[in-house]
Amino acid sequence: MIRRLSLAAVIAVVAVSALYGMIHMVPGDPASVVLGPRATPEMKAAIRDQLGLDDPFPVQLAHFFGNLLRGDLGTDIFTGRPVVQVVFEQLPYTILLIVSAIAWAAAVGIPLGCVSALLRGSRVDRIAGIVSVTCIAMPSFVVALAAQYFGAVRFGLLPALGVGEPGDLLDQLRHLVLPAFALGLGWVGYIARLLRASMVEQLGSGYVRTARAFGLSEGAVVGRYALPVAILPTVTILGAGIGGMLSSALFAEIVFARPGIGKLTFDAVSTRNYPVVMGGVLVSTVFFVLSTAVADGINALLDPRLRGAR
Repeated sequence: MIRRLSLAAVIAVVAVSALYGMIHMVPGDPASVVLGPRATPEMKAAIRDQLGLDDPFPVQLAHFFGNLLRGDLGTDIFTGRPVVQVVFEQLPYTILLIVSAIAWAAAVGIPLGCVSALLRGSRVDRIAGIVSVTCIAMPSFVVALAAQYFGAVRFGLLPALGVGEPGDLLDQLRHLVLPAFALGLGWVGYIARLLRASMVEQLGSGYVRTARAFGLSEGAVVGRYALPVAILPTVTILGAGIGGMLSSALFAEIVFARPGIGKLTFDAVSTRNYPVVMGGVLVSTVFFVLSTAVADGINALLDPRLRGAR
């Protein structure tokens, strides 16, 4: 885990540096956006000096990481609030959405993949394959719009917008159902197909045949021997998927008018609010890298053969 976390830190630094450069290549002048079309050249120069935009790129990057080591991500150029405060106000909403989506997707996808593998070649397997591929093929933003229309507008079963009343847990859960469904549906198919392929391979392996030869029940063979090994690739994909969902969460946050780190970063890019953009990018990158490292650690716990892997 120390090796994994050390590598994760290096990856995060490289990724943030690359993204910092790409953000500054986006056309548009933050000073003009902040001050409006009537701003004088002197006012624009003052804003650019305040943001350090006139410095060479290596100097800007060095200042960013220097401030980061002190826990300072800068100031929102519109509200004057610390970027750390702005970002971490939005982050819990996105984490809750992603965890809810991946949890229900795994709860459905894992049994679906297991049943499909155990009944491979049957009608159930074919139906499960069709359902899985259909889930994968449907873009999350299309699912979000359809879920909003049928679940909220057409039948009025669940709320269409917002996150619910503060302090009312039941209302917040009702507001979470549709966006979590839209975000997690595609992952049901990914998890089911991946687990099916891995489970079929493990069910044909020698140690499973040996377990059956010793008279163990099929439930014990699958649950104690085949599934813990077959699920390893799925755990890896889930680790990457949790981080990758940050981009998909943007669609759910926009369609369902939910706060979150994706929508915050999107709005900041639109207004050239560089400090907030970098705060959102940094948190998203670290979240992705850490989720992948944690998945590696869980795999090592499940499979002792991986504990010495470099």
